[in-house]
Amino acid sequence: MGIVTTKAVKKDYQQGTHTVHALAGVDLDIEPGEFTALMGPSGSGKTTLLNLIGGLDAPTSGQVVVDGQDLASMGGGGRSKIRLNHLGFVFQAYNLIPVLSAYENAEFVLLLQGVSASERRDKVMKVLADVGLKGMEKRRPHELSGGQQQRVAVARAIVSSPALVLADEPTANLDSSTGEALLDTMKELNRSRGVTFLFATHDPKVMRRATRVVTLADGVVVKDERKNGDG
Repeated sequence: MGIVTTKAVKKDYQQGTHTVHALAGVDLDIEPGEFTALMGPSGSGKTTLLNLIGGLDAPTSGQVVVDGQDLASMGGGGRSKIRLNHLGFVFQAYNLIPVLSAYENAEFVLLLQGVSASERRDKVMKVLADVGLKGMEKRRPHELSGGQQQRVAVARAIVSSPALVLADEPTANLDSSTGEALLDTMKELNRSRGVTFLFATHDPKVMRRATRVVTLADGVVVKDERKNGDG
């Protein structure tokens, strides 16, 4: 079993009297070290699937197993623990805490985990250097460019060495060259640290770098292509 296994996952939403079948039975395995892109048109179910894998929502039916634990059988508290201890998140809108420095934003997950101060400092300084922010540790989000803010978000996502990092349209708010540079950094973290990434994206730049592209349409997987990912 991989880091993620979904089996016959369905997710329905009610819109008035109408039932929307966002996911109609998805089977997916994500192995350690993969750099996988979920792609598909709006409404295809890719963000819904990412939210289920991230424990942000629960499936209507089916199994969602993350790092050996079945999220579908858990309540909200159990899924929160999985998110804290097994997963990292990178969002389109960065989601940094405005009053905290880059260092403090990256450190936040380790504080919640109860990691000692000395270990936190070692990990945070190393990860900020790895994402190209050495010397910017004391800057707050408003003192950083969009690309730098997203690098802080990546640092926060990987600082605790999670089993998997989920990235929902991480380049959508960045210009093309900044997005390219960010993805190169994430690809290098995948190579050097073995970080497993799962993206929901429309961005062809992500697709070029992905080792695997999973295409969804109408709530089901219609294509699953593996490649070398060195584009």
